[in-house]
Amino acid sequence: MSTIDRRCLLQGTAAIAVTATLAGQGTARPAAAHPAGRIPGDLGEPLPLDGRPFPEYDYSRASKLPREMTGYWTKSFDVAGTTRTAKVYISPETPIRSYYTVIAVPDGVETGEFLRRAAWAEIADRREEGLFVLEPGPDGWGTATQEAAYVEAATVFFQNNRYFSIFGLHYLVGYGSGAAPLEAWAVAHPLRVISQVYVDSSGLDAAYLNSYAGREFGGETEGSYTPVEFPDGFDLIRYDETVLPTWYIRPDRTSIDASLSYWRRANDTGRRARPDRTLGAVYPQRHGSRRWMTSYAGPISQVAVQHRPASTHRIVDFLTQYTRYENFFAYGNQLFERADYAKLGVQVRTMMVEGFLREYLVHVPRSARRLWRDRAPVVFVWPGNTQTAKVFLDAAQWWKVAEREGCVLVIIGEQYSASSVSVSHRDSHTFYRQLRDLITDEFGVDPTRFYSTGQSAGSAVTQNFAIAYPEYFAAVASTSFTTAPDAAGTVGIDGVQVPASGRPIPNYQIYGYGDLGFLAGDLWDDTQNSLDSWARYHLGTNGLTLADVDTVAGRRHGWQDRFQTWTWHDDDTAIHVLKLSKNLYRSHNTMPEEIPLLWDFLKHYRGEVERDGNVVRYYSRSAFQHPRDAERL
Repeated sequence: MSTIDRRCLLQGTAAIAVTATLAGQGTARPAAAHPAGRIPGDLGEPLPLDGRPFPEYDYSRASKLPREMTGYWTKSFDVAGTTRTAKVYISPETPIRSYYTVIAVPDGVETGEFLRRAAWAEIADRREEGLFVLEPGPDGWGTATQEAAYVEAATVFFQNNRYFSIFGLHYLVGYGSGAAPLEAWAVAHPLRVISQVYVDSSGLDAAYLNSYAGREFGGETEGSYTPVEFPDGFDLIRYDETVLPTWYIRPDRTSIDASLSYWRRANDTGRRARPDRTLGAVYPQRHGSRRWMTSYAGPISQVAVQHRPASTHRIVDFLTQYTRYENFFAYGNQLFERADYAKLGVQVRTMMVEGFLREYLVHVPRSARRLWRDRAPVVFVWPGNTQTAKVFLDAAQWWKVAEREGCVLVIIGEQYSASSVSVSHRDSHTFYRQLRDLITDEFGVDPTRFYSTGQSAGSAVTQNFAIAYPEYFAAVASTSFTTAPDAAGTVGIDGVQVPASGRPIPNYQIYGYGDLGFLAGDLWDDTQNSLDSWARYHLGTNGLTLADVDTVAGRRHGWQDRFQTWTWHDDDTAIHVLKLSKNLYRSHNTMPEEIPLLWDFLKHYRGEVERDGNVVRYYSRSAFQHPRDAERL
């Protein structure tokens, strides 16, 4: 469920409902959008973003937007000669790449007063998130078609600017005549929406919905990623098969049927509704549903209709029980449960690293002590480029594995990089050694079962450590980035070239068919790239060759047989020491379905460092549940 305190859900009886989730980023040298110590919920007058300098770096805040960007802002757009505006609210503690709620306010309201009365600003402050607010034109809202150009212009700015950064997928709440234009954008861009609520909506007409329903998502990818080619006879995903949780509150009974039918079909619901005191009539996603977007989480989506008023707190509760990731490639897009930090006990911490304040998350699941007492395994997680620790906690769903398996998670936060509203890895070696010592001293963990994982740039960190410092970890497993020593026999870590150790470490890599260009193909094609050099190095450290693979064809498994996996085993023990999986139906971003595969590889290894620095590694079929089955590699 959402991270909102349920006691708060019993408060606030406003008949209006909207969601507050914003991701704000730094402002510029002029004054911030509201003074410190303002009255909660009182937004004051918005300051303009038009022509405003981009915010400067704010190193006093770890993984947060610059303080100067917090507050209430306005942005104007020229739409066919008419000046239109949108508002932005960035709460004081909004992280980089925060969740945002996109709100379309009704006709006849002053936006700031509406946000105050509906408790949106208050909720955003408490949740440390942001709001992006669409507003009607001088003559009020037009039809969904008439407003398409304005909504598109505003959302293009919202999704890519230098003032603030966003999670990448959004919560939507539309009111009155503003609901249909926002819903129309969701129909056209369903991969970018987590969940949606519409209040006092008339819905969309069948002609508009049908114009998108039958469109199909192909294998096209973005930028330098490799296009995905599907096999003959492959059924492409239609727009109206994109699962998207939806709630209508007090809809127009005379005109809502087309929209309701569309989203029920998209969410693969049953025919009958079940009554719910809060949501009204609920149409849950069918058990046994075969929708791609819930292949990992199961049938968690729903469509609901409530003909009575609902508070903003109730709306937030509905929206934020969900999250999803991957906003452009449909076959990797997944809807799943959003982590509740308070319920799970996720700790948001900071420490100084090379003179800079850095953020990291620690999750010690309750199952850790039950399963391992004071010897829990630890997974160090390195997010991808631009991904904060908070983004990756939800996007990868490592917390689900931790809850089940009792492993402790340490998710490493990044530092400001290309701009004051984005982050990347820096000082990783120092950061890891400080974290390793802290985790060992403070928690009941097993230092012989420290593992490393990461996505993209975070995978590069993990793989470079595996080459230069294999004694740090019992095993590594990561996604969508491989590395190997250069011609001089070194790898780059934090700008320093470090010699390759030449020593083996159990290693697993998962990549996508549509991944980075230097991962294109496989190990048996005619193209030599980063994939081949990674395999060549690690096979060599284990005394193996490419020909020692279990099967050149690879083993197919997973949803729709999406994974093609090759494995190499130690000659003496027959224990697998190197593994490679190709996800045939994704682009670059990892997927939750991959995380259990990574853990199922890692958990079987233990590494003991001797006084001379040599590492003695052990493999356990039971993942050390049975102490006597450990076998030396």
